[in-house]
Amino acid sequence: MLTIDQAHISFEGAVMGIDYKTAGKSKTNFPYNIWQLSAHIRFTQKDILEFCINSQYQEPKWPDDYWPANSDPTLQEWQDCLRNFSEDRNSFVNLIKAPTTDLLVPIPNGRGQNLLREAILICDHTAYHTGQIVLLRKMLGNW
Repeated sequence: MLTIDQAHISFEGAVMGIDYKTAGKSKTNFPYNIWQLSAHIRFTQKDILEFCINSQYQEPKWPDDYWPANSDPTLQEWQDCLRNFSEDRNSFVNLIKAPTTDLLVPIPNGRGQNLLREAILICDHTAYHTGQIVLLRKMLGNW
């Protein structure tokens, strides 16, 4: 689900207790660090939200816009990432919970997508990369 743990850990649970310096660490045999994965999750969730609500939506460039340019976050970047993830998730939850929302109506600027599909996409994408964060934390001896 978008807001609670069920079959596996939430994004918040996976990054709990991680400081910005640890978020920038990785293993040589792992292509990303916790910061990069977290920033990617946050950006993608925000992009999906914008797609759903912004009639002037412009699709970002793949993959450049979806991954952070830097591999070592500042304290402010790390805090902003975690805060923005929660805020954007809450905005999406409020959107799908609104009394006038029909989850099956096609999104106006889409190609047949609807809010239900986008909610599932956010859950699936976040869960996939959250699993990578958990694995990386284990590899770093930080779990």
